[in-house]
Amino acid sequence: MSNQNLRRDEAATRSALITTHSYDVSLDVRRAADPNVAGYTSRSEITFSASEPGASTFLDFISGEVQSVVLNGKGLPVADIADGSRIRLDNLRAENQVTVTGTALYSTSGEGMHRFFDPADGQCYLYTQYEPADARRVFANFEQPDLKAEFTFHVLAPSEWQVASNGSETGRSPLTSDPTTSRWDFAPTKPMSTYITTVLAGPYFKAEDSWSGTLADGTALDVPLALYCRASMAASFDAAALFALTRNGLDFFNTLFDFPYPWGKYDQAFVPEYNLGAMENPGLVTFTESYVFTSRAADSQYQARANTLLHEMAHMWFGDLVTMRWWDDLWLKESFADYMGTLGVDRTTDWDTAWVNFANNRKAWAYVQDQLPTTHPIVADIPDLEAAKQNFDGITYAKGASVLKQLVAYVGFEAFIAGSRRYFKDHAYGNTTLAELLAALGAASGRDLGEWARQWLQTSGISTLSSEIEDHNGVLDAVTIVQDANDPITGRQEPRPHRLRIGFYDVDDAGALVRHDSVETDVSGARTVLAGLAGKQRPALLLVNDDDLSYAKVRLDARSEATVRSSLDRLIDPMARALCWTALWDSARDAVTPASLYVDAVMRFGRAETGIGVLLNVLGNASTAIERYVPRTQRDAVRSEFLTVAATGLLDAEPGSDQQLAWARTVAATSRYDASRLDLIRGVLDGSTVVQGLAVDAELRWSFWHALAANGQASAEQLNEELARDNTAAGKSGHATAMAARPDAAVKEAAWHAAVHGTELSNQLLSATIAGFSTGPADLLGAFIDRYFECLTPVWSGRSIEIASRIVRGLYPAGQDLDGFGGTPATHAVIVRTDNWLAEHPDAPRALRRIIIEQRSHLLRALAAQAVNATSASTPASTNTASAAP
Repeated sequence: MSNQNLRRDEAATRSALITTHSYDVSLDVRRAADPNVAGYTSRSEITFSASEPGASTFLDFISGEVQSVVLNGKGLPVADIADGSRIRLDNLRAENQVTVTGTALYSTSGEGMHRFFDPADGQCYLYTQYEPADARRVFANFEQPDLKAEFTFHVLAPSEWQVASNGSETGRSPLTSDPTTSRWDFAPTKPMSTYITTVLAGPYFKAEDSWSGTLADGTALDVPLALYCRASMAASFDAAALFALTRNGLDFFNTLFDFPYPWGKYDQAFVPEYNLGAMENPGLVTFTESYVFTSRAADSQYQARANTLLHEMAHMWFGDLVTMRWWDDLWLKESFADYMGTLGVDRTTDWDTAWVNFANNRKAWAYVQDQLPTTHPIVADIPDLEAAKQNFDGITYAKGASVLKQLVAYVGFEAFIAGSRRYFKDHAYGNTTLAELLAALGAASGRDLGEWARQWLQTSGISTLSSEIEDHNGVLDAVTIVQDANDPITGRQEPRPHRLRIGFYDVDDAGALVRHDSVETDVSGARTVLAGLAGKQRPALLLVNDDDLSYAKVRLDARSEATVRSSLDRLIDPMARALCWTALWDSARDAVTPASLYVDAVMRFGRAETGIGVLLNVLGNASTAIERYVPRTQRDAVRSEFLTVAATGLLDAEPGSDQQLAWARTVAATSRYDASRLDLIRGVLDGSTVVQGLAVDAELRWSFWHALAANGQASAEQLNEELARDNTAAGKSGHATAMAARPDAAVKEAAWHAAVHGTELSNQLLSATIAGFSTGPADLLGAFIDRYFECLTPVWSGRSIEIASRIVRGLYPAGQDLDGFGGTPATHAVIVRTDNWLAEHPDAPRALRRIIIEQRSHLLRALAAQAVNATSASTPASTNTASAAP
């Protein structure tokens, strides 16, 4: 509908006119378990003030039907005032009360009130997800973050269900007229934004605990805790570990922020088909249930879950207690929570690799996002809700967190925390912009942060740092750090200040590559001469940005690169090793060096990598390099050698280890395109081949079936039999992927129709079907290129933004080759077809154009990398760098 996309100027006009005080919301979901019932009764009573009596405003409500609207005791003509997703309110008084009753619709897209039927037992589960603006799909409201209010929820649901909301339960009573239905009443909340209100309902398994702490003034704070998951997953639910992590986090953040946890209880629910990792609803945080590990998970996955849990907990202060005024300042909550999540893992758990994984995973996400033509400043320009939806990205989260990490080094940790504490106290339950935060941090640190903010928060792009080295007889004469900091938005160079550590690494007597010296220095401008390094012995590896203090790509100098390519396994420090892996990957992605050399490094040193998070990342990068960056004429050979190494890694790894699991997953993923190890896969599946210690559970089995299906060696009957073994939500997704992966024209046609034209697939099954469809030979997928561009406009206008985004992004014809085309990357047929569509649709929604532009950029990068591989010698690193080994 045309008026679903609220503009920033409309929101500003509305918030200047009205002040919201309270909501009383009643939802009747007693018939949710009947799949033929599409909606539920929603009643919203709102009290608010107007600064201009007699003026008009509007409510937001995306519904099946608006039944009645009563403003200040007077019923309004619904047909005249309800237009699409808005309800017009005229002739306001100074103080107003409006009540809207209507039918809200259940969702299968993860937007609004999501309804899920568990295939394992047929049970119905409900939960809500709103960010940035889907509360209006559940109840009528003023949907923008700066119109905070107190919320009181009431829910009618089957009596045997669990029901929860932001506030504590104050009452539960069966209906006299229908004892199978009960009414739940919840306590009013503190003032909060609409997008973080929430309701959970269904036959969830519930575990309970509590946390108690003593505040700085000696008073006690008691917080009830609860955990929820679907009943069929209860056996895999490690509630004790989650409660322990939760209590540690509450200890840490209550002390760190010196502001008592403000939301009463602290519930956490793990829910199906979730679009996000988690959502920071005060008092009831929701998480993807993929964090309930029903199959064998690597230690890095448990650490990632802990990071997410602590990220969401930090939001109880950053984002919930103090909220951005509009989505331009989304980073105010997400960047801080991303930083604090990693800090929390580092400070409150036994994991000692939190910042290594941050450097290797989170920052890698930011580096990719920041090199797209659609990159944006951390403080972004968000003119409307569609733009807000697209900005939950690597810039807002990981780049922002990286910059905050640098800010902490710049102002000092104590000053940073003191400023944060002041910020909470000054703006509790209110809304802010960048100016308020800078004022608090500036006052605490005694620094004027205006220029820092301009350089880091209000420019775009990533700095690339390289070193120019002059030496004589192995002694350094001069070292210059060169900064290339092109802002892709403005085209200007925007060199930023960097606090860096320069590490000196050489081989010790035991043969290990270790740091024996380091220098911390400030770098600014295009060129910075490091005078303090003159006279030092030139090391085998000079590592710029050692310890990952700053946000920047690093290009290794020639000798350091040769050292890394010949001796990466001898580098003892896990952070230094992760940074070197990143430097090699950036070089391959940027078409500076052939991607085949990156694959060679993974084949040579992957089995020696002890950090499981790093190993999983580099194995995934190698797969991407093979399928996207290595030219078609070389791809089969490179892939075959890589698959041989992966299979050897699987068979030789310590039984039951995370490394064994990582290699097993890699064998499965690589075998989608190479049939040489399908006998091994088939043997593991049917039990005729036993890999000692390998947990051949549901997740791994479906990965193996995907590989068999993609090679035409899994029939529909076999896949249906496997689904009968694993009739779960995850099993249905695995089945959908494998079914769509079969290399048959009729299969691809059916998958395309289900994704693009059908409406039966939920968000999760849609993505699974697209993943399977996209696994296929070029001759099958090439027939859909024109159809892709033809479907864009109807898909975007006819589907919700979540579903449309999955279709547009997932079905873009990304798997293209430069070989045999006879042109340059920029003149490839799919690039030209994309450019034509963009030129022909200048007025297409910004969010749609953004996805297309980003997918075009990814493809152009892949084709450019193929061009480098095709024209460069790709001699294995073991031969072309051996002479440079330390």
